[in-house]
Amino acid sequence: MAFDYKKEYKEFYLPPRTPGIVTVPAMNFLAVRGQGDPNEEGGAYQQALEQLYTVAYTIKMSKMGKHRLEGYFDYVVPPLEGLWWQEDTQGVDYTRKADFRWISLIRLPEFVTEEAFRWAVREATEKKQQDFSAVEFFPWEEGLCVQCMHIGPYDDEPATVTAMAEYAKAQGYELDYNHGRFHHEIYLSDVRRCKPEKLKTIIRQPVKEALRSELPYHA
Repeated sequence: MAFDYKKEYKEFYLPPRTPGIVTVPAMNFLAVRGQGDPNEEGGAYQQALEQLYTVAYTIKMSKMGKHRLEGYFDYVVPPLEGLWWQEDTQGVDYTRKADFRWISLIRLPEFVTEEAFRWAVREATEKKQQDFSAVEFFPWEEGLCVQCMHIGPYDDEPATVTAMAEYAKAQGYELDYNHGRFHHEIYLSDVRRCKPEKLKTIIRQPVKEALRSELPYHA
């Protein structure tokens, strides 16, 4: 049976609908960077997803070809993820989609080295006769986060995000968007086949322990 990251790592792919604190370890991803409205028909975001999935399935289906990747095991391609931000904004402003900057991600199995990744890009380029140079090998350790399952349209996410921030504060944490940490979403539903009210999206926000003011000393 193919290894399914969603089932094997439920802590990261099946959180409850109430916020919780999680520490996310280092992982490797395929990544494409870009900017602009993700809803733009034929825009940069949709092109990025096509590139990501082409390389991801080139790796998965390598078992059918002559090139054998060392340590290969059969697996389900993990869900699409996205890091989102806007210049001079803490978190994201959903009313300014044209200002989005993003990194689209698909998690890689542990056997995929940088060498294997480079082979997959070459293979995809040769087969599709397209340029896949925008696809990166992206090692990343996300660290301490607050996360929650959001069910419903993407435009309804602000209420979930607010609840997450309030929960984190109550637990002694504060949001931490410094040092290249981002608003993170993991998409568990196929937006083409799922009704908006049933969309499942994991939302993560980076946090750190809140600074506590020292009490004044009294003799």
